[in-house]
Amino acid sequence: MVINVLEYLENSEKVSPEKIVFAEESKNVSYRDLAARARSMGTFLIEKTGSTIRKPVVVFVDRNLESMISFLGVAYSGNFYVPIDMTTPRQGIEMIIQTLQPVGFMILKEQQDFASGLFASSPLFSYEEAVGYAADLLKLDEVRRSIIDTDPLYATFTSGSTGIPKGVITCHRSVIDLTEALVETFGFSTTSIFGNQNPFYFDASIKDIYSTISCRATMYIIPKSCFLMPQKLVDFLNDHKINTILWSAAAIGIVANLNAFEASRPVYLSKVMFSGEVMHNKILNYWRKHLPGTTFVNLYGPTEITSVCSYYIIDKPFEDDEALPIGIPFRNTEILLLGSGDQRVSGDEIGEICVRGCCLAMGYYNNHEKTRAAFYQNPLNPHYPEVIYRTGDLARYDENGQIMFLSRKDNQVKHMGHRVELGDIELFINSLGKIDLSVCFYDHHKQKIVLIYQGDADSKYIISETRDKLPKYMFPNIMIRQDKMPYNMNGKVDRTLLKKQYLDGNG
Repeated sequence: MVINVLEYLENSEKVSPEKIVFAEESKNVSYRDLAARARSMGTFLIEKTGSTIRKPVVVFVDRNLESMISFLGVAYSGNFYVPIDMTTPRQGIEMIIQTLQPVGFMILKEQQDFASGLFASSPLFSYEEAVGYAADLLKLDEVRRSIIDTDPLYATFTSGSTGIPKGVITCHRSVIDLTEALVETFGFSTTSIFGNQNPFYFDASIKDIYSTISCRATMYIIPKSCFLMPQKLVDFLNDHKINTILWSAAAIGIVANLNAFEASRPVYLSKVMFSGEVMHNKILNYWRKHLPGTTFVNLYGPTEITSVCSYYIIDKPFEDDEALPIGIPFRNTEILLLGSGDQRVSGDEIGEICVRGCCLAMGYYNNHEKTRAAFYQNPLNPHYPEVIYRTGDLARYDENGQIMFLSRKDNQVKHMGHRVELGDIELFINSLGKIDLSVCFYDHHKQKIVLIYQGDADSKYIISETRDKLPKYMFPNIMIRQDKMPYNMNGKVDRTLLKKQYLDGNG
């Protein structure tokens, strides 16, 4: 039984010490070197923090090997890592640090000026010094004996609807549970070659990081520039024989909208998985057309349940305007659809997605009020303490028992006397040929449905395509074209920014 994620690294190091575990374009690290550097950093942190354990250590991350070495080095010290992107606005970083009160910051030499300017009085730990430190195995073993599987491994910060960062704190057990479910369900193995796209400050990246370590696989970090130049992306995937990707739905969409596979295609890809946002079948059908022998999987889950909790292996054709199921829960996880009175729904009734199992995060760091609001007693179980997480997402079951995501609870509105799911409008609009991407929200003051879209369409085209296919009360009342949709740090369309821009211009 695995108790600590470091056991994955140590087991892989014993069997395949010289195998490459993580690689960039121009450098890589073997299992042996990864373990050695992480142990050195762990010893360094133990001595510099006075053997403090279960405390936050900030890691300023980029798409590099040093970030992952730092994650594991912090874990060796018995503390938990908090990845932060240096491009985060200063105010956001300051709010995160105020919430965390970390024991220190792990920084590269080139990050010294940036970190010193922000946190002059905080301990700054040199990455270069830490990885060259002499490892003390006795001290590391002593710390390990004090750490159990429900101790924290990392915390990631989400902005939430208010813009105030919330630190979702996740333990070793939750990451182990997810990792073993992924490996078991999808057959990851020593022959898996992962192509990482998700940034390391985003919890979605844990899927390929820990899957790689656990099954002695290899993971390549795909440069950001590849998603601007389609041929470069395809060449990178082929040059490194990447056969497995777990990307954001937004990245999958960017590739399709760029017609990346027109000239050539990735010939080794056998598993394509995506999560983060609703995957529209027009985008997916582009991938399926060009990669007919590839397995595609729709993954669903918020940060608070350790990245993903359900999956749907796509095994049949879908029309462009059809909705894709989010499927069934992973093993050792249960999804409850709770309707009125917090009772289970029946038939095709709509309910809120609630989750129970080891996948649940520990809550929000130093935020008991928000934790109590989202993580609370299972209403179906009055007999003993059992926490579930309320996602705020609405869903129903289809005729095959698959879960169908509908929308966020706040995306269900009353308009012209009808209950309208804004997600249904998005689903249809996104299926249109001249639309690359669209989002809808409701202007409650003007009582109008607002559509913001990217593509070659104009309002006349949208109206003509919508007239005979949607009821009149679902027609967008205001249509705004964007040259390029904004994305937030987690790779999702920044709906909060779009709504703010609209309200600022139409308040």
